[in-house]
Amino acid sequence: MLTLILSLIFHIYHAILGIDAPNKFPPPLSPEEEAAAFEKARAGDEKARERLILHNLRLVSHIVRKYYGAHRDAEDLVSIGTIGLVKAVDTFKTESGTRFATYGARCIQNEILMYFRAQKKRAGDVSLGETIDVDRDGNPLTYMDVISTTEDPGEEFDKKERIRRALNIVKCRLDERERQIIVMRYGLLGLTRSFTQKEIAEKLGISRSYVSRIEKSALEKLKDALK
Repeated sequence: MLTLILSLIFHIYHAILGIDAPNKFPPPLSPEEEAAAFEKARAGDEKARERLILHNLRLVSHIVRKYYGAHRDAEDLVSIGTIGLVKAVDTFKTESGTRFATYGARCIQNEILMYFRAQKKRAGDVSLGETIDVDRDGNPLTYMDVISTTEDPGEEFDKKERIRRALNIVKCRLDERERQIIVMRYGLLGLTRSFTQKEIAEKLGISRSYVSRIEKSALEKLKDALK
C-alpha cells in the first residue's frame, strides 16, 4: 500500500514540477545523513524510510530523462521507477560497501525493464534484440542495450550531484573575492574558459601570490564543506 501511495505522490509531484526540473526535487542526503536514515529505517522508523525515498526521487527522474526521455509514457515510467526505488530502499544493505545511488539505479532500471517485458509479452514473444524505445537522439533502444550497458547511471548521477553541490557552495559559502577567483580560475558559472593566476591578478589588480593564497583558502573551504 505504501508503495502505491508513494508512487501516486511522485506522479503528482512530477506533474507539478515536470521531468525536466530535477533541481526542484528534495536534495540528496549527505553520506552521514543517508547512513543514519538507513539505520533508523532498519529499526522500523517509517519516517526515515520515507525520507530516503523522497530524497532519492531525483535519481528516478535522472534515469528516465537520460534513457527514456523520448518515450510517450515518460510520466508513467517515473512512477514505475519510483516503485523500483522503494524496493531499493527496502533491500539495500549498507554493509555491502556499494553506494546506494548505484544500487538504487539498477533497481529502478530493472523495474522499468520488467514493465517493458510485461507489455511485450502481452503482444507476443520477447526478443532481446527487439526495440522497446528510442534514446534521446532517436536511436533504437533494445532490451540488450539496457541489460548490457556499461554505463553506471548511479555513478553519473552521483558525480552530477557532487558538481551541483560544489557549485552551490561556491555561490553561498565563499566570500565575494574568493568566489570571483574560483569562478575565474576554473571557468565556472558560464565562463567560456578558465584563467591563470597571473591573468586573474592582472584583471583584479592584485599580486599573483595573493591570488594563490585566496584560491588555496577557498579550496580548503570547499573541501571541508563537501566532506
